[in-house]
Amino acid sequence: MHKKLFIPGPVDVREDVLLKMATPQIGHRTKDASALQRSISDKIRKVMYTENEILLSTSSGSGLMEGAIRSCTRKRAAVFSVGAFGDRWYKMATANNVPADIFKSELGKPTTPEMVDEVLATGKYDLITITHNETSTAIMNPVEEISELLKKKYPDVLFCLDTVSSMGGTKIPVDELGVDVCITSTQKCLGLPAGLSICSVSKRAIEAARQVEFRGLYFDFVELYDYIQDKDYQYPSTPSLAHMFALDYQLDNILAEGLENRFARHLEMAKVTREWASKHFEMLAEEKYASNTLTTIRNTKEISVSDLNKELGKRGYMISNGYGKLKDVTFRIAHMADTQMDELKALLATIEEILGL
Repeated sequence: MHKKLFIPGPVDVREDVLLKMATPQIGHRTKDASALQRSISDKIRKVMYTENEILLSTSSGSGLMEGAIRSCTRKRAAVFSVGAFGDRWYKMATANNVPADIFKSELGKPTTPEMVDEVLATGKYDLITITHNETSTAIMNPVEEISELLKKKYPDVLFCLDTVSSMGGTKIPVDELGVDVCITSTQKCLGLPAGLSICSVSKRAIEAARQVEFRGLYFDFVELYDYIQDKDYQYPSTPSLAHMFALDYQLDNILAEGLENRFARHLEMAKVTREWASKHFEMLAEEKYASNTLTTIRNTKEISVSDLNKELGKRGYMISNGYGKLKDVTFRIAHMADTQMDELKALLATIEEILGL
């Protein structure tokens, strides 16, 4: 039996989208391939609210995260972490010999503008990384406030933003926020299988990268950027055309739904889940910083999430246990991509039935 996935990725993918992955292959050095990749770039710019260039990578979002911090850090990177995926960005920096420091928030707490200000006031850093939406804690950081700080006091610092689990599920106006590198991937709010990552990149980020000598190869932002300019939206390495056929089609679906409608649907599902969590358990995040795409719930009743998932599986559902240090003390319910409100309510009712709530 297929289990309806309410986990923070991979998400359930509509059958019509999956079928697009079976589109017959074309030569990746043909004009048709260029047209496909250009079409994706033009559509995703609308979703990201940006005029910046788009880079596509046959990798998970981690690939472009690593590429960003390695390619664009000239002096030193300040990595702000609110959980496992902020920690990962720091690990990528150190593994690539990129000078970096990590600044962690208490679990369940956000990165604040005050924290960023205190760090950048030292003058040590020319790049910061922020996790917009952390899937371990379901924290959504106040990027608007951080953006205002950067514009006002630190306009020369490059701003890298991980929106892997939020882009397409909540409004992230990249250009308005002044984000230099905004990274996402396909298997969450965009509603496709894993395997393709996407980022917008500003011209000043590319100019910064040109000053960095050792940028790696596969995820070298300059190589990717220059190649698509020179070769008309083709890439140095063989891309996953199957993902691209599906993404091009799914972006049409997303734009047809209407971006504001899509964001509103995600927010309404988030509100229902938060209310349910507060009624029966407790929220991990403060309401002000709660994610619009998934909810992390404190396991105040000390239920066995594993046993709950076994029972849910018999009924055709799957949720997620906590991540990392939060494994046994929290569980997570995602409400993203093409999930509809009636499906979410059916899941919550089923959990109530199983637990006798």
